[in-house]
Amino acid sequence: MHCVYLGLGANLNSPKEQLDNAVIALKKLPHCEFMSVSHYYASKPMGPQDQPDYINAVACIKTSLEPEQLLDLTQSIELEHGRVRKAERWGPRTLDIDTLLFDDQIINTQRLTVPHYGLNNREFVVYPLLELTPELILPSGVALKTIAKNLPLNDLQQLPL
Repeated sequence: MHCVYLGLGANLNSPKEQLDNAVIALKKLPHCEFMSVSHYYASKPMGPQDQPDYINAVACIKTSLEPEQLLDLTQSIELEHGRVRKAERWGPRTLDIDTLLFDDQIINTQRLTVPHYGLNNREFVVYPLLELTPELILPSGVALKTIAKNLPLNDLQQLPL
């Protein structure tokens, strides 16, 4: 079984409910075992600031699926929750599910880059991931703790359960 960390994010249509529903959907994925989810975190948008704040989390699953098979399933969850893919990067969205880590694999295909290209500089990914796996060493050999020490919180706020 592969250990996979998924980044979850939403800022439209009741973002907390979107994440709650995403977690429910992840728990039902075939050939997957849901392990855990971090607290939810409120964060400022990365791109245009004229959009609502985001709610983010990180989930851990174990799966026998291959990376692109899992990508197909997570993208179908996004679509089921109203995700519309636009050319605009970092725009508002109902649900985003990103593959952050897939074991310690380094993957660069047309459809998938793992570790996720923004993992090292996104507080809304680093801090929830650190919550789930504080001793994590990334495929690059760098400890996640080291990245967190050098990454400002940028108003990131852990939400109550």
